[in-house]
Amino acid sequence: MSLRKNSEIKAIQGNEGSKIKQYFHPHNTLNGINYSMAQFTLEPGKKSKLHKMSSSEIYYILEGNGKLKIEEEEYHLEKDDSVYVPSNSKQFIENTGSVDLRFLCIVEPAWKADDEILLE
Repeated sequence: MSLRKNSEIKAIQGNEGSKIKQYFHPHNTLNGINYSMAQFTLEPGKKSKLHKMSSSEIYYILEGNGKLKIEEEEYHLEKDDSVYVPSNSKQFIENTGSVDLRFLCIVEPAWKADDEILLE
């Protein structure tokens, strides 16, 4: 078993301006998982850069409101919403609210820098 306490996980600055806490990833988990799960925080008015991943993703909104654009479709998200992002989809997420947008991102197979392509 691997226990990860939020208070013990250091946030890092993501390339797109978000703060990221990596909870589970094959490199920090002893049970041989093939996915990764991280918490992202975007401040009001901020958005991630347009990018695509060779892995699929699931976003789960913990707090706040946002807009997720996948290819040409826009999705307006709020607390407790979840959405599946297919692999190789052009995407970005934007905080459209007045408080931090916090969400979990589950990536399968696990996130690797080589799997992410910034498009802007």
